[in-house]
Amino acid sequence: MKCIPRSVLTVALVLWATSGASCQAPTTAPLTIQTSSLPKAFLHQPYTFQLLAQGGTTPLTWELTSGFLPQGLALGPDGVLHGSPAAKGNFSFTVAVRDNSQPVQQRKRELTLQIVAPLVVEWSRYPRITGQKLDCAIRIANQTAQDLDFTIVALAVAEDGRATAIGYQHFTLKGDTANLEIPFSETLPRGSYELNVDAVGEAPQINTIYRARLVSKERLQVQQGP
Repeated sequence: MKCIPRSVLTVALVLWATSGASCQAPTTAPLTIQTSSLPKAFLHQPYTFQLLAQGGTTPLTWELTSGFLPQGLALGPDGVLHGSPAAKGNFSFTVAVRDNSQPVQQRKRELTLQIVAPLVVEWSRYPRITGQKLDCAIRIANQTAQDLDFTIVALAVAEDGRATAIGYQHFTLKGDTANLEIPFSETLPRGSYELNVDAVGEAPQINTIYRARLVSKERLQVQQGP
């Protein structure tokens, strides 16, 4: 029987150990969620946002683990938040992402989504009658980042359907405008009136039209005049 020199045996063991180490699977990078906040969404407008994670072994799978999304929005397993929200407000929820490694890595993150109306029109001075004069003021907000080609019309509609223009404005409403006030007033003949305010904001750069409407809660009575 031939003896193997100790030096040869040592080299062989070193080569075997090195070869075995090189065949080991690479260490999986830790899984982390990169998304820390969400852009605001607009009421009844399409919304799409991709949640982002880093590390782990693909494919990654997302799910909602607590809280709830507003009606009209859903979270896909690919991490895409999509839909058209049907309610305003702040909605808090927790998402989880897991990878395909063994053992599985999973991470969670609490997020809040703010949903606002893109175009807000409200009374800043509720309609009132003084003698024959109807007087009111409207507060406007453009909560989008786009400039809007904006038109607002106020009509006092009598019981017989006759409409009298109380005010009309057409101008560029800058993006992220808040609390812009527009006063309206007009002298009316005797009668009972409902005040209708219609606003339209067109964003041609994204081919979108926003609408808002106000109607007086009660009929406005003009007691004086012919």
